[in-house]
Amino acid sequence: VQLQASGGGLVQAGGSLRLSCASSRNIFDISVMAWYRQAPGKQRELVASITRGGATSYADSVKGRFTISRDKAMLYLQMNSLEPLDTAVYYCNAAYQVFNYWGQGTLVTVSS
Repeated sequence: VQLQASGGGLVQAGGSLRLSCASSRNIFDISVMAWYRQAPGKQRELVASITRGGATSYADSVKGRFTISRDKAMLYLQMNSLEPLDTAVYYCNAAYQVFNYWGQGTLVTVSS
């Protein structure tokens, strides 16, 4: 599975961005798709996930602000009410069969 993330950029606090992740495989065939992020000096953390059946899960820090969604070829992360603490490189991830696949990451910078 090849993943290509895009949509990052610089935004002011309170603003919105939508991240996209293009998948080379039909996303509805993939067990779990997820967005992770890694802030400078911190470990990579799970932000949101969606299962093949459509169940979603969010980190407490983004609940009510971020929404994960998908179609056949794309995974999305709608990010609203962005905060400086959301600044990080965001990665899409696919859990398919016994492997984990990663996209290259897209940088989101939120200015105060």
